[in-house]
This record gives sequence, C-alpha cells and structure tokens, in this order.
Amino acid sequence: MKEFVVYTALRIVLFLGSLALVLGIWWAVAGEVPVLWAVVIAFLLSGLGSLWLLNGPREAFALRVQERATKASRAFEEMKAKEDAD
Repeated sequence: MKEFVVYTALRIVLFLGSLALVLGIWWAVAGEVPVLWAVVIAFLLSGLGSLWLLNGPREAFALRVQERATKASRAFEEMKAKEDAD
C-alpha cells in the first residue's frame, strides 16, 4: 500500500508542477491562458515525464503487486488442494 501512495503522490506532484510550468510560460508569452489547453498539455508532459522520472517508484509498486498476487494465488491453490483432499 505504501508504494501505491508514494507513486500516486509523485504523479500528482509531477502533474501540478507541469501545470504550473505550462501556465507560467503561457502567461508570460501570451498574457492570458486557456486553462483547458494548459491542463491538457500539462497532462501530456507529466505523462511523458513520469516515464523517466518515476521509473523507480513504478517498479517498486509493480513488484509489490506481483508479490501480493503470487501470495494470493498460492493461498488459493492451497485451499483448492485441501478441498480436493476432503
């Protein structure tokens, strides 16, 4: 669960940072900002940035999910084997 919270928080921070950057640059250049387009561009930038910047936390989260899935699968197989023995 910790890995999920960390990764999600980092994604939100990355998006908000991208949004602030896009809004600041757009406002400095044009004087006014269409917010919808700024959000779309920030969303795309944060998505691309997360590919490189958040690789470590994403891998930790994926490893944790895989461990939990393996544990659940093993427990299911044990219950199934016990049921077949009865």
